Amino acid sequence: MLKSNIKPQELVSTLWIFILFNMILRDLHEFPTEGYVEEMMSLRLSEEVMLFYAFIVEIPILMIVLSRILNHKANKWANVIAVLVSSLGILYTLPSGDLDEIFFALINSAAFFIILRTVWKVPFNDTL
Repeated sequence: MLKSNIKPQELVSTLWIFILFNMILRDLHEFPTEGYVEEMMSLRLSEEVMLFYAFIVEIPILMIVLSRILNHKANKWANVIAVLVSSLGILYTLPSGDLDEIFFALINSAAFFIILRTVWKVPFNDTL
């Protein structure tokens, strides 16, 4: 049974932690696959590409905090934008993705949906 008295800010913040763990564990999950380490070692990524990936990973980290401190209107829009950008980052990996990457993308998509539904329908308490 779901805890019914959880504050929306806590739920959304916890879901961003969940998404962040899924992003990190998805990458770690690839290490034991054959040729993965060699493939990673042979990549020559530009500073711009590395900055892009850092930006994508920073969004859930930032949203863990912002989901707890922003007022309702700012929280709603920050989460909508963060979900859209994070979704694009995850979708970018899918064309070459294998079954486990698709699985992680589906799990994150469910969490994104719950975040959007929560920030759109449930008024946040604007007092800290």
